[in-house]
Amino acid sequence: MNHYQYCENTFGYSRLKTHSVTIGNLPLGGDYPIRIQSMTNTGTSDIEGTIQQCIRIAKAGADYVRITVPSLKDAGYLEQIKQGLREKGYTFPLIADIHFNPQVAEMAAAIVEKVRINPGNYADTKKFQVFEYTEEQYQQELHKVREKFLRLINICKEHKTAIRIGVNHGSLSDRIISRYGDTPLGMAESAMEFLRICTQESFYQVVLSLKSSNTIVMVQATRLLVHKMMEEKMLFPLHLGVTEAGEGEDGRLKSAAGIGALLADGIGDTIRVSLTEDPENEIPVAKKLIEHFSLEKGNSGVAPLRSYPVNPFEYSRRATKQVLNIGNGQVPVVICDFSYAEIQKDTFASAGWIQQKEGWTFTDQSADMIFLAGNPEIIELPGQKAVLVDYPRWLSFQNKGNNVFPVLKAEEYLSQTIKTDVAHFILLHDIDNIDRLIEKLKTDSLAVLVIEAEFHVQRCIAARLMEQQCTTPVIFKRTYAEHHLEDFQLKSAADLGGLFIDGLGDGIWLSAEGKISVQNTNQTAFGILQATRARISKTEFIACPSCGRTNFNIIETFSRIREKTSHLKGLKIGIMGCIVNGLGEMADADYGYVGAGKGKINLYKAKTLVKKGIPEENAVDELIQLIKEHGDWVEKTGQ
Repeated sequence: MNHYQYCENTFGYSRLKTHSVTIGNLPLGGDYPIRIQSMTNTGTSDIEGTIQQCIRIAKAGADYVRITVPSLKDAGYLEQIKQGLREKGYTFPLIADIHFNPQVAEMAAAIVEKVRINPGNYADTKKFQVFEYTEEQYQQELHKVREKFLRLINICKEHKTAIRIGVNHGSLSDRIISRYGDTPLGMAESAMEFLRICTQESFYQVVLSLKSSNTIVMVQATRLLVHKMMEEKMLFPLHLGVTEAGEGEDGRLKSAAGIGALLADGIGDTIRVSLTEDPENEIPVAKKLIEHFSLEKGNSGVAPLRSYPVNPFEYSRRATKQVLNIGNGQVPVVICDFSYAEIQKDTFASAGWIQQKEGWTFTDQSADMIFLAGNPEIIELPGQKAVLVDYPRWLSFQNKGNNVFPVLKAEEYLSQTIKTDVAHFILLHDIDNIDRLIEKLKTDSLAVLVIEAEFHVQRCIAARLMEQQCTTPVIFKRTYAEHHLEDFQLKSAADLGGLFIDGLGDGIWLSAEGKISVQNTNQTAFGILQATRARISKTEFIACPSCGRTNFNIIETFSRIREKTSHLKGLKIGIMGCIVNGLGEMADADYGYVGAGKGKINLYKAKTLVKKGIPEENAVDELIQLIKEHGDWVEKTGQ
C-alpha cells in the first residue's frame, strides 16, 4: 500500500467506496447519495418546538436530524419527539447527540435510529491535564473504555441502531494526548480505537467523523483515518464537517474549503455545514457543495504521477524561489481581476486601493496586484503595488514604470521571440507541453506560473513541478460565471481550498464573468486564504451553531462580539454555547466566551478559565477587558 494513500485517485475524481450503513429507512455509504444533516438548537425539553424545528430542517432538504441529549431526563423526551413526528407523517431518521454520559447513549439507542458519541468524553478522562501513561496503564484505561462501550454496542445490535464515532479536535482524552498529542494523528487513533472494538464485536453499523474548526487539521485527520482504515482492510462511511465554522461569509468559506478538499478526493458520505445561524440555513449550502462535486466525472485527463509528492497528513509549504513578493515563504498574494469592470478614477477602491490627496492607502485586505484588461494609461496607478496586463498591451504600454508586468500565454512564453527582463506571469490552462515548459521555467528567475484549470489539473501540474524540482512560484486562478455571491463563494472555496491546505499555492486569482462585483471577488480571495490558514487578514471567530445545551442567544451574542472585535487581525475568538463546545471544540482559540448555565458566562484565555459565572449582560464587555489585560487589544482606526 502507498505510504500516503487515502483516496482512490489523487489526480481525478473517484468516489471512495465505503461500507453501507443502515440508518432507519435511509442508508448511507456505498453507492448511496451523499446525505445531508443538521442539528436542532431548541431545548430538548421543548418537545413541540423541537418537533417543529425538525420538520423545518427536513423540509429544507435534510436527510437526518440530530438532537442534543444532555441527560437521562432529556433522553426520555426523545420518545415523545419521535412519536410526535411519526404522528405528523415524518419518518426521517433521528440522531441523538451524546457527551459525557454513557447511560444517556444507552437509553437513546433504544429510541432513535443513530447515536453520536465522542470518544474523548464518552468513557475516558478529559481534564486537560498532562499525564504520562505507561503501556500497562494505557491498556488498562483502554480496557475500561471497551467495557463501557460494549454495553452500547449490544443495545444498538438489539435495536438496529447505528453509531457515529464523532471525534472533535481539542476534546481528545488525556490518554490519547499522552501518546499522540492534540494532533490529527491523535484524532484518527481515537476513532480507530472505538472502531476496532466495533469490528471485533461484529458490529458494522458505524459512521465516523473527525472535526475541527481548523480546516487543515480536519482534512489531515480525515485523510489519516481513511489511510488507517485502508491499512486494516475496512472502509466505513465518513461524515464531514468543519465544526464551529461561524456564520455568514466566513462560515460558508471555511466549510466549503474543508469539506470541499475532501469531497474533491471522493471522500464523504454525509455532510453537515455548521453555521451559527438557524439550522435550516445550513441545508442549501450543503446541497450546493454536493451538487458542485456531483458534476465531476472520472479522470481529469492528466497522466497520473508515480506518487503525490506531498505528505497529505502533515502541512508543508511547497519550496519556491521568490519573484517580487511572491513565493519563498511569503504569504500568498491576492490578484484582483478587473477584466469585466469599467475602469474609472475610483475603481481600484474595490481592490482596497484607496486614492487620497496625500497618496494611496491600503488595508490588510487590499489586493497585492491587479490585472487590467482595459487601457490602464488613462488612470493614475500606485507605485507601491504591482499591475498586470496582457503581454501585447504591455509591449505598447507607454508608462511601464517599475510596477507593470506582462501576462503571457504559455504558447507565447515558449516562443523564441518572447523576451523580457522584468518579472512575468505565464498563464497555463492544461498539461500540454508541461515538460518543455518546466525546463524553460527552471532557468528563468523572473517567471511566475499562473495555472487556470480544474482542481485535479492544478494539483497535478503543481505536483509535476515538485517532482521535477522546479521552484517557480504558482498562482492558482479560477474564473466563474455565477451571478449569486453565495454560489461564487462556495465553488471557489471548494475548488481552491484543498490546494492551499496542501501548501501548493503562492497566490490566488479569482475572476467573475457573472454579476459578482470586483470587491466581492477580492474579499472572497482573502476569505479563502483565511479559511485555509494560508494568510490571516482579519479576526477569526470559532462559533458553535448552538443546540439545546445553549442557554443564551448565541446568534445575537456572536453579532455583538464580532462588531466590537472584528478589527483584531489574527486573533481567534471562540464563542461557545456550553462546555462541550467550549474547551472541547475551540481547541486553538486565543480567547473563549463559553456558556456556563442560564444567564452565566465563563471566559477563557486559551484553555485557562480566568473569569467564571459572569452575568450574560456584562460578559461581552468583560471579554474585551480580558483581551486588553493581555495586551491583544488595538483601537479601531480613526478612534
